[in-house]
Amino acid sequence: MLSRNQTLGTMAIGLIAIAVFVAIVALLAPRVAPEPAQKPFAAPAAPPVLATAALLPGTAGRPDDAWVRRIAAATGIPARALAAYAGAAVAKHDQMPQCGIGWNTLAAIGKVESDHGRHGGSRIGADGTVTPPIYGVRIGTDTDAGAVDGTAAFDRAAGPMQFIPEAWNNWATDANGDGIADVQNIDDAAMATANYLCRVSSAMTTPEGWRAAIAGYNSAPSYAVAVASAANGYATAAAKTH
Repeated sequence: MLSRNQTLGTMAIGLIAIAVFVAIVALLAPRVAPEPAQKPFAAPAAPPVLATAALLPGTAGRPDDAWVRRIAAATGIPARALAAYAGAAVAKHDQMPQCGIGWNTLAAIGKVESDHGRHGGSRIGADGTVTPPIYGVRIGTDTDAGAVDGTAAFDRAAGPMQFIPEAWNNWATDANGDGIADVQNIDDAAMATANYLCRVSSAMTTPEGWRAAIAGYNSAPSYAVAVASAANGYATAAAKTH
């Protein structure tokens, strides 16, 4: 098994190739008007559901600290969020290397979904939990009695990676090993996102595989363009630090 420095180094070498693939998406996707910005609701969340086991404890501690600080400074991604994205990518690389998910893709989704947990004045704490909790707009009839999204009146996306209740109930992950799968925790949410994307597409190192994974998360063409743009920007900024 590669050390965390070797793994991150290998991932960094592959960033340019991945960026080229992602750029294809940005160039070929049709130009459409962006969807209206979502605003969070203020209702408090119910206590997060208990995880059956600590599946991947401490993913945020897997990336090298010096790497996190350097890339955070170069990209503008908060260090705590970057540690979660990179930790999830490293963990997924160890578990399913053929998927090829990059930290920059996870970071791009986090940027588009919640500005890395900063939407509406929220912030990520040292433990990775977002406060106040982040919620999206109403999307349908309630399916979780408020356990995931904080309201039994209807369903809405929740957390820094904006999982809808049904998706979170299917992919909830305890990545920081605290015994709780918390949609409002960046470690848990980033790992759940990586698991979901690699289930949708087992080869994100190809243009087709990358597009399929992102479309599985959100099928809007404008969403793929936004994620591609952010992912390319992060890859380019990271490459300049070497």
